[in-house]
Amino acid sequence: MLRLLLLTLSAVAIAHAELCKPDAQNAFKVRLSIKTALGDNAYAWDANEEYLFKAMMAFAMRRYSSKSTTQISNVLLCNVTDRVSFWFVVTDPSKNVTTVPRSEVEAAIRMNRNRINSAFLLSDKTLQFLKITSTLSPPVEPSTPVWLIVFGVVLCLIVAGIVFLVVAGIRQRKKKNKESTERENLEEKGEVTVTVENGIPCEALDLKAGHINGVFAADDERFTSL
Repeated sequence: MLRLLLLTLSAVAIAHAELCKPDAQNAFKVRLSIKTALGDNAYAWDANEEYLFKAMMAFAMRRYSSKSTTQISNVLLCNVTDRVSFWFVVTDPSKNVTTVPRSEVEAAIRMNRNRINSAFLLSDKTLQFLKITSTLSPPVEPSTPVWLIVFGVVLCLIVAGIVFLVVAGIRQRKKKNKESTERENLEEKGEVTVTVENGIPCEALDLKAGHINGVFAADDERFTSL
């Protein structure tokens, strides 16, 4: 009985070795950069971390398919290196001698990538599933549509331009009214004002006091002395 059990275990081990090997069908290679990600706080990759990885893969498969009964024993690791890289496969729980199709395992990983990364305190760049594209977070959409923001900015500029033109027009009108009032006041007082004719400033005549031409005044004085 014991010999039969040992033969069975040996057969299972050989079958698993055939299932999990580099570039095997439905196998994935994983590379971790723990030192790069955590620096002095980096942890050692040991059997406990391997157990956690298997548990996370089983969790991902069960969460991806509600009908899945994947156990930790269904996740096989092989070719583990000191620089923390290895291959793994997920075996079919019902048969245990065949592997789950690559597409299903990849879909489960992509669906639960954030949970897997969090378990090892890593990111897509430091916990790499080779040949599986990184899961990018969806772009953040602003609460207000972009077109509405642009429309609001343009509308504000138009309103500001209209207000500026109205204020400038009012100030110009007040300035003209002030100049007109000052001119009328000077005319009422009979003061000499300066007018502009053809762009040349000319003094207006004082009609009340009159104006004496200096040339004729000199001639009158010369002749009246006789």
